Amino acid sequence: MDQNKIIISPKTKVLALIEAYPQLENTLISYVPVFEKLKNPVLRRTVAKIATLQQAAVIGNVKVEELINVLRKEVGQDLIAGAAEQELNTVMPSWFDPALVKQETDIRPMLAAGEQPVNQVMADLNTLEAGHIYKVIAPFVPAPLIEKAASLNIDHWLKQEADELFNVYFRRS
Repeated sequence: MDQNKIIISPKTKVLALIEAYPQLENTLISYVPVFEKLKNPVLRRTVAKIATLQQAAVIGNVKVEELINVLRKEVGQDLIAGAAEQELNTVMPSWFDPALVKQETDIRPMLAAGEQPVNQVMADLNTLEAGHIYKVIAPFVPAPLIEKAASLNIDHWLKQEADELFNVYFRRS
């Protein structure tokens, strides 16, 4: 194997994958049509730069193990077994109350401008009072935000409103 190539894993960044294996862009798009958005230069510079394949699998609603194995097979790497899935809370939790939504951020304009919303959202979440809810409006499942918030023990609820409209409600316990 070429020493400049990467070993494909759930933690591989989407942009790094496409840069190392340009031919895999079409494989990603054919496996999960939502990945067509990778052709958008703004999303490529923002989301693809920070999103891992594990997070991309969540966005595409596919099993991470299957996605990794499709990609690995294409480039001749050994297949994997038992990759961990990121858990998304898609059922309204008992803690949700619309009156407790104290702040909201629509990340769509940030993404359209080529900005990465992770730092802004995390800064906002760091100042969120216990019991209050922070709402993020996104054009897709913002898996990197959800994963980062979960690492800080911040609860979430993901609600799909339309094809390209997702609300994520975050709550600090």
